Amino acid sequence: MASLKDATAIAGIGQTPFAKHLPESEKTLACRAILAALDDAGIAPAEVDGFASYTMEETDEVEIAKAIGAGDVTFFSKVGYGGGGSCATVAHLAAAVATGQASVGVAWRSRKRGSGPRPWTNTAVQLPTPGQWTRPFGLLRPADEIGMLARRYMHEYGATRDHLFNVALACRNRANQNPAAIMYERPLTREMYMTSRWISEPLCLFDNCLETDGALACVIVSAERARDCRRRPVYVHSAAQGLPAQHHGMVNYWNDDPLTGPAWTAARQLWKTADFGPQDIDVAQIYDAFTPLIPLSLEGYGFCGRGEGAAYTEGGALEIGGRLPVNTGGGGLSEAYVHGFNLITEGVKQLRGTSTTQVPGAATCLVTAGEGVPTSAVLLRS
Repeated sequence: MASLKDATAIAGIGQTPFAKHLPESEKTLACRAILAALDDAGIAPAEVDGFASYTMEETDEVEIAKAIGAGDVTFFSKVGYGGGGSCATVAHLAAAVATGQASVGVAWRSRKRGSGPRPWTNTAVQLPTPGQWTRPFGLLRPADEIGMLARRYMHEYGATRDHLFNVALACRNRANQNPAAIMYERPLTREMYMTSRWISEPLCLFDNCLETDGALACVIVSAERARDCRRRPVYVHSAAQGLPAQHHGMVNYWNDDPLTGPAWTAARQLWKTADFGPQDIDVAQIYDAFTPLIPLSLEGYGFCGRGEGAAYTEGGALEIGGRLPVNTGGGGLSEAYVHGFNLITEGVKQLRGTSTTQVPGAATCLVTAGEGVPTSAVLLRS
């Protein structure tokens, strides 16, 4: 892993609009995002020779490569576990470029979840083994599983709905300033939050991510080449994946402590190869499919002690000017939910100095993937 340190950089980013419904196909959206990222970097599509995406991605590298006009492809990979895979796509390409398996890598995610079906509504599909221990007992959706973890977290550590509101508000405040966000100029108040309908108690409407159509992409090249590209390079300083022993997706039934999730495993690997630690992070993009994931991740990645994540959110700590500004584009809660890929592109914008809610002087950024499932994370630096 040490050989990956600053050896590669994100040279280009691209995205489509975000909406509840977009008319284009996922393939068309993917191609538009990828071509925008390549144009951002100033690299021709014919130079692309590496691809990485998610196993849940409905488009594939064969069709994408033909559609954009890529040349011979010498590296391609897919990462499992939905939102847990976002940062790993960058990690795989960084490793491929650093070891000479590819020279121009593209990672992408295209999704029509806003206008598409919900996977748990298909009752004809045989349940995977983990699902046989949860769904027959009423935990049908990810919101139900995280709701159960949130209830335990509240019981053990005194977290309250006000702490979850702090998370939702910080993300919404940033989205209110981001013209690309679905929740642009749509403020959230405490009264709105506290009186909204339950989705899976104790999680209300505003504790849950958006359902979005859209696509995003980024381009990864060697650090040397990135310095000659159109945009200021953002270096991949460290990367990690995490699958803890005896893991059981979302609910962590078999762990000694269900609240010590995959973030803890990924974090140990991530910081082990880094030149800086949590205290040196200027801005963080923390996976936020559900508000409780942020305090759990704050603990897992070492920003505070066990059980202190909820209290960490107090006093505007997650806002611009706070201890750790998070999800500065609005995140999955208020910008768009595309399995966390917008957290990667927002991290790049922060370190370029081009975010709509810029953290002054930001030079280091942590980006995390989904907590609760086998996960991944990257450290970016300018």
